Amino acid sequence: MAEQHEKALVPQIRFTGFTDPWEQRKLGELTESYSGGTPAAGESEFYGGSIPFIRSAEIAAESTELFLTEKGYESSSARMVKPGDVLYALYGATSGEVAVSRQKGAINQAILAILPRDDCDARYITAWLRKQKGYIVTTYLQGGQGNLSGVIVKNLEVFIPSLPEQQKIGFMLSHLDSLITLHQRKYDKLCVLKKSMLDKMFPKGGSLYPEIRFAGFTDPWEQRKLGELFEEHSEKDRDDLPALT
Repeated sequence: MAEQHEKALVPQIRFTGFTDPWEQRKLGELTESYSGGTPAAGESEFYGGSIPFIRSAEIAAESTELFLTEKGYESSSARMVKPGDVLYALYGATSGEVAVSRQKGAINQAILAILPRDDCDARYITAWLRKQKGYIVTTYLQGGQGNLSGVIVKNLEVFIPSLPEQQKIGFMLSHLDSLITLHQRKYDKLCVLKKSMLDKMFPKGGSLYPEIRFAGFTDPWEQRKLGELFEEHSEKDRDDLPALT
C-alpha cells in the first residue's frame, strides 16, 4: 500500500534528474497570506494619489485604473504587495483567477496575497492554483456563486516536489504563458489589420476605385451581378461529376 501511495505522488512526466516522490501539503503550511481592504467610497481625499490600487480584475495587469493617496491607504485595511507576490481573486466573476503580481501596489479585500516561504516557488504555486481552478470553483463556489476565503485557500492540499523541481516547472509554464500572450497580441493585431484591409481594398460609396490597391493596377473596377460570375449546380449535378482518382 505504501508503494502504491508513493507511485501516486510521482508525475507522469518530469524533468531529468528528479526521482523523489512529491509531498502533499496544505497551502497554508507553505505560504503566508493576507487580503486587503477598500477606503471609503466618495472620499475624494482618499483617491487620486500615487499608490496603485489593485482590484481582482487587475491581478495580472501592469497598471491600475485607481490610485490611493497615503491618507486613503492609512484609513483602510488595504495591504501592499510587490512584484513577484502571488495574487488570488476571491470574489465575483474573477473568483479562482491567479497571477504573479507585476506591480507594487495596494490590494482590496477581494484579493488574497500569497507569499511563498523559502522552500516554495511562486510561479509553481501560481501554476498549481491555475490548474486547480475548475475543482476549486466547483467544490467551493456552488456552480460559480458565492465567494472564496483565505481559510479555504490555506487548507487546499498541494502536491509539491523539491524546490529545484518546482522552479523548473514554474519557469517552463511561465515561459509558455508569455509565449501565448505574445502570440495572442500578434493575432489581435493581425485581426485589426485584416479588418482595415477589407475596408480599404474594396471600393465603397459608389466609387469604382478602392482606397488602396496593389502596385501596377489602375483600371476601374466593374460592377456586376453575382449571378453573372458563376455557374450554379444542384446536388444532383454534383452526383454526376466524375469521381476523383
